[in-house]
Amino acid sequence: MRAGHTGVYLLPEDLILLRGKAAQLNLHRQAPSRAAMAGTSHTRFRGRGMEFAEVRPYQAGDDIRTIDWRVTARTQVPHTKLFQEERERPVFVLVDQRSPMFFGSQHCFKSVYAAELAALIAWACHQGGDRLGGVLLGDHAQQDLRATRGKPGLLHFLNALVEYNQRLFSPVPKAKALPLLPALEQLGQVVKPGSQVFLLSDFHDLDNACQESLSRMAKHSDVIALHIFDPLEADIPQGSLLRISNGFKRLLLSGSDLKAPFNASFRSQQQQVQTVCGASRVVFASCPISADSLSPLRRLFAEGSQKGAAALNTLAGALYGR
Repeated sequence: MRAGHTGVYLLPEDLILLRGKAAQLNLHRQAPSRAAMAGTSHTRFRGRGMEFAEVRPYQAGDDIRTIDWRVTARTQVPHTKLFQEERERPVFVLVDQRSPMFFGSQHCFKSVYAAELAALIAWACHQGGDRLGGVLLGDHAQQDLRATRGKPGLLHFLNALVEYNQRLFSPVPKAKALPLLPALEQLGQVVKPGSQVFLLSDFHDLDNACQESLSRMAKHSDVIALHIFDPLEADIPQGSLLRISNGFKRLLLSGSDLKAPFNASFRSQQQQVQTVCGASRVVFASCPISADSLSPLRRLFAEGSQKGAAALNTLAGALYGR
């Protein structure tokens, strides 16, 4: 199929149109930043920011300009105001565009869904004034994108996404295709403390060897793994007949005969991903491509999302020792 077919390939305008949807996201809402540079993200650190945090008794060395005279007069004890310090929060996105992602049964291909998720994150990052960087992983090429701020960097990221997406033409894994582990290691070398890291993949080759690399990243950054899969990969419909083709020959198989072992294989693979993420203190989110691409991100970051808040607060607590 040629580029531009809905659900199979992407065009730049497809990702640009997601700008409106991304306005519903706030990537800063749940987890604080540990970055050293000033920015727009609220942190657990107290400093001379713009937003009031609390009042405490005056201590030697405090700036006298921050004295709260009302509390001081009421208590007859000098008190000073503390403000919520703001730090920069760079965002890095690893997007898997290898052959196993070139699959979809109904709505779109996994490769398209991953690119849409990445674009939503990129637009939300841009709207929040953060720097955006990442890694695009193809079968035989990998592109590392330095974290930059502004629309030129954003458009470069989106165009690179489309380019990698349009290179795909078969779901069959390529011989000597690039594995996920080196990409994780490369990403870990450029991610700075306080960054937010998104991993978008079906994680078909995420194994225990990746755990050490993920753990290193998660020690100083917030890492979120978005597991992308097609519902057909998770559950073959009962009584269905499956037509399998390699492009030359076709084979008709009974879905009933394959259902139990096929479904068990998927559950085992997903459990492996969850186990590695859990051991690495990486937030895991399940992303079936039948859902709107905004849904998994809203579950994680939308205000009032208890599940997302709990997951990220748990991670933040582990990071800060609180």
